[in-house]
Amino acid sequence: MVRRQGSVRVRLRRTVAGGARRAGRWYGEGPLHLLLLVASFALTGYVGVRLLADAQWPLVVVWFVGAALLHDLVLVPLYTVAAQAVARVTAGTTRHRAWTGYLRVPAALSGLLLLVWWPLISLGPGSAAAAHYTLTTRLPSEVFWARWLLISAGMFALAALWLLLRTLHTWHSGSTGQPRLRAETARRRWWRRRRSTKSRPPNGS
Repeated sequence: MVRRQGSVRVRLRRTVAGGARRAGRWYGEGPLHLLLLVASFALTGYVGVRLLADAQWPLVVVWFVGAALLHDLVLVPLYTVAAQAVARVTAGTTRHRAWTGYLRVPAALSGLLLLVWWPLISLGPGSAAAAHYTLTTRLPSEVFWARWLLISAGMFALAALWLLLRTLHTWHSGSTGQPRLRAETARRRWWRRRRSTKSRPPNGS
């Protein structure tokens, strides 16, 4: 009876493992990726339901469509031109791709934040939309522009700091790597000469 239960458990484990492997080959990623994807879809659906439940849902749809068109028709060409300009400016250096990467990432994140929060960033201090936002949410409406600037400056500063640390690390590795390599090469040569001297027969033999 115990052996039969053990064999059933082993078969069940093998079946589950085989099914997981087949599902992984069919899906192409791991179960954690699938879980995060399902959670993101659920969160997006919840936000969409909350947004579209308002009486002003046509304005939300128009804003989403307009943002998509603005991104594809205006922002993407600007991204391309800016990336090419930065690549040309830093083309004389040996690591221009790394330099452009440290500019592209904060610039892309800053542009994404601007695109997402533009309805609140563009609110005027004394406009009717700002007054409606403050009346509805009980929050100030004039802080988004300054916060976006601060967040963008912080991302660029973090990228510059990371680039500086990486440059210093590379410089330190390059300055200390050559003496270590030379010392290691000299040590190997000394050991080879010593072995050859020991294995050499004496002159009287």
